[in-house]
Amino acid sequence: MSPTKATDDGASRLIDTIEHAENTALEAVRNFLDTVDSVFPHLGGDEGPRRKIIDSAFKMTEQLVSTSTGLAKNILDVTEKTLSESDEKSTSSAK
Repeated sequence: MSPTKATDDGASRLIDTIEHAENTALEAVRNFLDTVDSVFPHLGGDEGPRRKIIDSAFKMTEQLVSTSTGLAKNILDVTEKTLSESDEKSTSSAK
């Protein structure tokens, strides 16, 4: 298997894993919000405890997704750099 093919397969698996983690986090927040809705009826107004809990859940989700996306970008950057260096070494030693 060529380094490029291995990178493509690895990148695809990484993207799939991160996408699955993000979807799982979103589903957990949806379930949490359903629980909040069942416990705290909507009484109107924007500053009640229900609204604060929901806003906090969305902020938490944004942080989780942002963190996993940043991690994926960092891993892909490091992998790309390492493979580029490896390709350069292979090319220079083949000459």
